[in-house]
Amino acid sequence: MIAKRDYYEILGVDRNASASEIKAAYRKLALKYHPDRNPGDKASEESFKEAAEAYEVLHDPQKRNIYDQYGHQGIEGTGFSGFGGFDDIFSSFGDIFEDFFGFRTTGSRTRVQRGADLRYNLNLSFMEAAFGKDMEINIEKMEVCSTCNGNACKPGTQPENCRPCGGTGQVSRSQGFFTVRTTCPTCRGHGQSIPHPCSHCNGTGQVMVSKKVSVKIPAGVDSGSRLRLTGEGEAGIYGGPSGDLYVFISVEPHEFFKRNNTDVIYRIPISFIQAALGDKIKVPTLNNEKKLEIPKGTQPGDILRFPGLGIPSLRNGSRGDQIMQIVINTPTNLSKKQEELLREFAKLESSKLSTKLKNIFKNTNTTASG
Repeated sequence: MIAKRDYYEILGVDRNASASEIKAAYRKLALKYHPDRNPGDKASEESFKEAAEAYEVLHDPQKRNIYDQYGHQGIEGTGFSGFGGFDDIFSSFGDIFEDFFGFRTTGSRTRVQRGADLRYNLNLSFMEAAFGKDMEINIEKMEVCSTCNGNACKPGTQPENCRPCGGTGQVSRSQGFFTVRTTCPTCRGHGQSIPHPCSHCNGTGQVMVSKKVSVKIPAGVDSGSRLRLTGEGEAGIYGGPSGDLYVFISVEPHEFFKRNNTDVIYRIPISFIQAALGDKIKVPTLNNEKKLEIPKGTQPGDILRFPGLGIPSLRNGSRGDQIMQIVINTPTNLSKKQEELLREFAKLESSKLSTKLKNIFKNTNTTASG
């Protein structure tokens, strides 16, 4: 009797290797020695079966524990005696070969499918985005056919098992040393045929409908925000869950408000007289008008604030500030009287400047002579 090689040695892993390391090692060997890659090579065939046997033991915690304590004799005592052929290998390791070779060897294909996700582009006004809104949108989507309840059959009839695959959704074919199951081309893996299709949905089980969907727009959304409405996408197939509806937000610009995160910026045009003497004026806010005091000597670009009158935060609802930027308008189309007054004002300013300059020169000369 030929002595069996150590399973850890076969897979090339340490005795304390993790389950994921063992699986990865086996996958590597399965790819290397796969019969399709080594047609007619008996040595590769034996290595392929040897690696599969090692994995069958070491990936099972109970079998691995017995093997670690008692070796091959302990495993044989459990009734496991290796593999008789490739059918045994592929029935035990369908998940491995589905990952690497693109097919599943046993069982029918899963029929349940999740519905597709949908996208809806929603335009909002500046105020709607700032304060939120409950609204309805119209969407076109696939829904379960109400006539056949999604089974695609004419009322009073039922699906029949696909004859070529016997209702399994798969057909067998020879490939190298073993038999491979592939998707049935007749039923496309569904395992059923529809002899009497529903006339309402043409045998698809789904129909296109127009539906109104309620959308709650939270206060503070901005362009680029995305809302997810779970289950409002297209209907699933064969009882699968519906997809989701994603609403993408685009916010229209405001006539005079601009947004900076949660702050609102408003540029206030005032006259140079208001800037010089100060004034009290009414300015618009997101809520209503509010009085604003312009301090004396206000300069172009100065910033004034209304705390807490900006945009609500999506995180906690707290509002930013309304920021007023001062813009001073230069008067045009002056009357003769206004020009005379301004010239008089200019003379006074010039006199003040001249006096200041004289004092500066005087002080400079006094300091230099001293």
